[in-house]
Amino acid sequence: MALEIERRFLVAGEQWREHVQWSRHLMQGYLAGSADGLTLRVRSDGQGAAWLTLKVPAAGIARYEFEYGIPAPDAEALLELSEARVLKERFGLDLPGGEWVLDVFSAENIPLVIAEVELSSEEAAVTIPPWCCCEITGIGAFSNAALARRPFQHWDQAEQEPWLLNINLQQA
Repeated sequence: MALEIERRFLVAGEQWREHVQWSRHLMQGYLAGSADGLTLRVRSDGQGAAWLTLKVPAAGIARYEFEYGIPAPDAEALLELSEARVLKERFGLDLPGGEWVLDVFSAENIPLVIAEVELSSEEAAVTIPPWCCCEITGIGAFSNAALARRPFQHWDQAEQEPWLLNINLQQA
């Protein structure tokens, strides 16, 4: 059993691109879950790699994470069964202080770009890059499971506006 401790940030601009080490397209389907509770997810990279992941809340920002590789045909079948999906391109970044990844969302979650850093503890020191404009750790509406069920483009203007304003101010 692994413990996942991560902080998440909305991203403004393109300066993050100079830190890219790798990328892959991902489709995630949610079979069970909520923004604040247990989540059962299937993920495929479309190139033959696929995973089944169960996440359960722990204390603070930590979650228990159980992740298993599964055959690609099983992932395809599970993705077909999932009603809520997220499409994104994930980038691995060469930043210090933890394992950094960045997701550029597509389809109904455009224009969201979210950076995540996995930490060894909640108290771990981390340098936040200047292009991380707003911390969204713990905001359930920005979880991948929530965005699969209610994509950003389905939020009303009053819900979107403060977040888009943060991004636009950072880019200016």
